[in-house]
Amino acid sequence: MPLYEHVFLARQDVSAQQVEQLVEQYKGLIEGAGGTIGKVENWGLRSLAYRIKKNRKAHYTLMNITAPHAAVAEMERQMGLSEDVLRYMTFRVGELDEEPSAMMQKRDRDDRRGGGRGDRGDRGDRGDRGDRGDRSGGSRPPRRGEEE
Repeated sequence: MPLYEHVFLARQDVSAQQVEQLVEQYKGLIEGAGGTIGKVENWGLRSLAYRIKKNRKAHYTLMNITAPHAAVAEMERQMGLSEDVLRYMTFRVGELDEEPSAMMQKRDRDDRRGGGRGDRGDRGDRGDRGDRGDRSGGSRPPRRGEEE
């Protein structure tokens, strides 16, 4: 049976529990057609690169699917009809990767580091640039009405 990686984006105003219900709905559809769902990763609420149907954020979910093409096509058809699903994309792959995806590895790495971008440590608010000193000695020409 063919192997697929499937990613879909759900609207930002849908709760995480409703996203799980969507996953269960599509999982039931695939399993009813003789397929199986392997790994399911919820990547959480993330910012979109551009607005999609007036949404700036979306819930991202990855599913590893082993199913006949007809089952995947029916799942995509139902996703296209759903108002909660903004976008979806399915890739046929040679083998399914059971390790955490790059998105989950990045999240784990950020968690271990402790804080991500907002944590500046003990550098203070100037960073390591130091003081810029007196900046009034510039050589700009005088403006209209200013003395030279």
